Amino acid sequence: MDINNILRSLPKMDVILGDSRLGLIGAKSLLRLATQVLDDIREKTLNGEITEIPLFDDIINKILQAHKASFSRVINATGVVLHTNLGRAPMAKAAVQAALDVAECYTDLEYDLATGKRGSRLKGLDQLLCTITGAEAGLAVNNNAAAVLLTLSALCAGREVIVSRGELVEIGGAFRVPEVISQGGAILREVGTTNCTRLSDYEKAINPNTAAIIKIHTSNYKVVGYTQEVDISELSHLAMDHNIPLIYDLGGGSLVQVSNKETTVQQVIGLGADDIVCFSGDKLLGGPQAGIIVGKKNLIEKIRKHPLYRALRMDKMSLAALCATLSLYEDEEKAKREIPILAMLTTPLEDLKAKAERLLAMLPSENGATIEPCESQAGGGSLPEENFQSYAITIEESFARPLFKLEKLLRDNKPPIITRIYKEKLLLDVRTINEADFSEIAHAFAKIFNMEGKV
Repeated sequence: MDINNILRSLPKMDVILGDSRLGLIGAKSLLRLATQVLDDIREKTLNGEITEIPLFDDIINKILQAHKASFSRVINATGVVLHTNLGRAPMAKAAVQAALDVAECYTDLEYDLATGKRGSRLKGLDQLLCTITGAEAGLAVNNNAAAVLLTLSALCAGREVIVSRGELVEIGGAFRVPEVISQGGAILREVGTTNCTRLSDYEKAINPNTAAIIKIHTSNYKVVGYTQEVDISELSHLAMDHNIPLIYDLGGGSLVQVSNKETTVQQVIGLGADDIVCFSGDKLLGGPQAGIIVGKKNLIEKIRKHPLYRALRMDKMSLAALCATLSLYEDEEKAKREIPILAMLTTPLEDLKAKAERLLAMLPSENGATIEPCESQAGGGSLPEENFQSYAITIEESFARPLFKLEKLLRDNKPPIITRIYKEKLLLDVRTINEADFSEIAHAFAKIFNMEGKV
């Protein structure tokens, strides 16, 4: 069949628009989405990417999928715990419930019930942060980049900030530390070299126009070989001797020890970095997207009063979820059980193997799947040196079963199952799979594999 005949078999627009399944879509949106879907099919046909028109029901489903206003739930079988593209940290049930509780009603967000006057939205958060981290005060904004930007704007605008050249990192999406410092109105003063920065480098750079020393945790890469960096306690003493603050951008910001190679927020503060520490809420902390700032009370108050804070502050649902997450950290063992990313990162290897065996037993036998050891990652720019031993359901490449096709079919499932292909094998790493999703995975495999065991 030639291309013109293929294109002539496209359903008429009025037939599509009249389908009852699309009745909930507004007329203008429906016309726009239907046009986009049909244009996409025409383009792929002309390019030779498809040789037959999709079934009418498939076209309707494409329009319905394009109309979805919200994000889709996916099953993360990649083994990357903090998968940035998949929304990073799934929240604890207590955090989800806290967000729901304030979403559907009015709250005392900025109202003091005791006095009947305006209150502070940070009242509960500040107390929790002080209790858990040992800092004098704390606040939160909508992400960690915002936390650093706000801190620099409030404390360092128009003056120099000293930073090691080895810490001038890009944290993703072409978002670079030097640009954040510049946007915050501060003047960048680089010291040392890419691989070596000494205490004397910082000391020589201090002058009357120095506003702060900033240390950036290189959480998404590691320089190895001949390297040297200044210990945080040494930097703290240097900053104190010159009466300037030390700002530590910790990045991930773990509140419990999940790796021997990572320092917790509490440990950093105990080592002397108690002026200002910034870290994320949706990485190793396991809460909603947030940028948390803890430190000396006078500095935190100055940051809170800066006009930029209002533009960067968190909404009531995110604040409620963050407070609920932090409350779990008052009992460390409870936090490890109930905060999903902590549970994933701390699950014993033998439990992961047993989990993989339970999933394998639910899958159709004709798929040729086996259980093999693998390595998981923390992801999200956290713990770059750390791989976690795990187990995965693996399916080997074969002529009858192209892995790219299987991966695509699993990704097209509802809900989508996101896997990874490594060394000519498709892997479903059980570390990041919720056991409640096993039945949906088994159902997807049953649909995909026919009786001959082919995709």
